[in-house]
Amino acid sequence: MSTPGGRGPLHVVQVLGGGSAGTGAHVLSLSAGLVARGVRVTVCAPPSAQRRYDFTRTGARFVPVPMRTRLEAAALLRTACADAELVHAHGMRAGLLATLALRRRATPLVVTWHTRSNAPGFRAQLRSATEHVVARAATIVLGATSDLVDRARRRGARDARLAPVALPAQRPRSESAGVWERNPAKIRAELGAMGRPLLVTATRLEREHSLDVLLTATRAWRSLQPPPLLAVAGAGPDRALLQRRVDRERLPVLLLGRDDDIARLLPVADAALLVVEWAGRAPLAQEALRHGVPLVATAVGGVPELVGDAAVLVPYGDPAALGSAVRALLADPERREALAAAGRVRAGSWPTEDTTVAQVLSVYDELAEAR
Repeated sequence: MSTPGGRGPLHVVQVLGGGSAGTGAHVLSLSAGLVARGVRVTVCAPPSAQRRYDFTRTGARFVPVPMRTRLEAAALLRTACADAELVHAHGMRAGLLATLALRRRATPLVVTWHTRSNAPGFRAQLRSATEHVVARAATIVLGATSDLVDRARRRGARDARLAPVALPAQRPRSESAGVWERNPAKIRAELGAMGRPLLVTATRLEREHSLDVLLTATRAWRSLQPPPLLAVAGAGPDRALLQRRVDRERLPVLLLGRDDDIARLLPVADAALLVVEWAGRAPLAQEALRHGVPLVATAVGGVPELVGDAAVLVPYGDPAALGSAVRALLADPERREALAAAGRVRAGSWPTEDTTVAQVLSVYDELAEAR
């Protein structure tokens, strides 16, 4: 893709503020697709994101932007964007840095809103103020879900559009992934789930309301025979505290205490649980439906839009409803089979990585022609 007037390949700077699983994977996928279509791509992100995703293997140039201070990061980003025809920031932190870096420049700014914060108190006020600044500074805001598009408009966005983010399918990261795939019984044996239903979820091990709801809900199936086991993939600072609760209440829960590869666990699970206060195009939900694993999820944010009728949806903050939904699902093998089939069909209807790149590229074309 060339700039108007034939000045050479369009130069786009992709800005990543942190590198959360979904956002970082999207930038990697987008960079690969853009480079393949003749766009010159520079990725600006913390060095840790480059170590995790290796953006340069896509053919993109990488510029490290440490996040030690906002002003320092904005100055580094301003230099990296000196010859860019367009800047595309991903997430609120990246959007704010790009806004600061492009002050008094006419470079178009696209900001993708992947998620929203549930932080309370002062942090919520600070987040709201940042959203107002970024929404008004962006030439176009792309929302990964409809409610994010609506939120951007309420924050003052001049042009906000729905642009669902297609994430590449996850693959087990373990060196022994091939062995596990051929011998799924080994995973269940390792977890202590032989001869009993296995439920899986992924979350950070912190004391917060969603995890409290999830642990409370497990009481509803302690009396089942055999009792299902809930394996929680994820690490966090409150693992010891949460483990004490599991032990004290004799909950059928295994806290793995590490960022285990959920893609390794899903293929052998009887059901997956997504219990969150808000989520967009949640990677756990996407992977569950792709694998044909029945999903029970809270009906929040973009989750209903993502899964449609291919999952069991429950209200957020209601452990009794969550526990009952899981019990009913485990007691109904025909329902599980129907959800597994519906999940695969639903996953096949989602935008692909190619269509995601094509949609973003059409936005770039529009902005390039307007200059």
